[in-house]
Amino acid sequence: MKELAVLAFALALAACDNHNGRLQGWVEADFVFVGPDETGRIETLAVREGDQVAAGAPLFAVDGELQQADVQTTAAQVAEARARLARLETSQQRKEEVAVLQAQEKRAESAVALSTADLDRQQTLASKGIAAQAQLDTAKANSNRDKAALEEVRRQITVAQMASRDEDIAAARQSLAAAQARQSNSETKLARRKLVSPVNGAVQQVYYRPGEMVPAGRPVVSILPPGNIKLRFFVPQALLPRIALGDAVEVTCDGCSPLTARVTFISRSAEYTPPVIYSLEERNKLVFMIEARSDAPQSLRVGQPVSVALKGSAVEAKK
Repeated sequence: MKELAVLAFALALAACDNHNGRLQGWVEADFVFVGPDETGRIETLAVREGDQVAAGAPLFAVDGELQQADVQTTAAQVAEARARLARLETSQQRKEEVAVLQAQEKRAESAVALSTADLDRQQTLASKGIAAQAQLDTAKANSNRDKAALEEVRRQITVAQMASRDEDIAAARQSLAAAQARQSNSETKLARRKLVSPVNGAVQQVYYRPGEMVPAGRPVVSILPPGNIKLRFFVPQALLPRIALGDAVEVTCDGCSPLTARVTFISRSAEYTPPVIYSLEERNKLVFMIEARSDAPQSLRVGQPVSVALKGSAVEAKK
């Protein structure tokens, strides 16, 4: 890195001295790398180096058998959780079981009616001194027994027609939500086995071909959007105070027409570090990296050398 900075510094000074204030630089770019989230084997490849692609255009597909199986598993889990919740939200017993209890209720009502009538008869006879006290006591006991049995059956019917407790239903709803989240996650993983271009640009390089295994996180295709092309050059520290973000610079290269770019980045640290004691001679060796972007980068190629001319006031100040 230090040797590169010294070389850039030398080029910059040479350019300023011998080419009427022009600085030497080159074309850089920020590539967009596209790769799968998980390890897989390339099944199809839809692009080649140099192809122009639009955002959303298919690039490649990775095998997704494992992800498809996971989708089916989570779908079954969602169905199971939904059925469990529906069961808890409805009656605790089926209609047939409730019908059995209702039949028992009718039988208990008949028993109550019979024991009540017998009690009334025994009370009438006892008041006339005809029935013995034991018979009256037995009638009372039978009546109370049948009424209790009827109350028991009615309560069983009420419980059977009730839904489960609120906390059980809430827990079942949470289980369903978790199952649905797992299903959504597995579907997303399956969908991401088919990669599309996230930007408009040109395919710069294809790193893996159909049949090859791609590790997780490794790019398969690199794409260069036109807006990601930038110019990089170095200026001596004496010129730095006269350069500001947004300043226009003139750029020329071999075989292309001059174009205008604007400064988008100014490094806050020197590319070449001199000795601790800064003499005037050593200060002249300081260079700072500048980046600029053009509104018409189509004619530029990554790595291409360019000449950059600062605005006139900066050049005149240097002279």
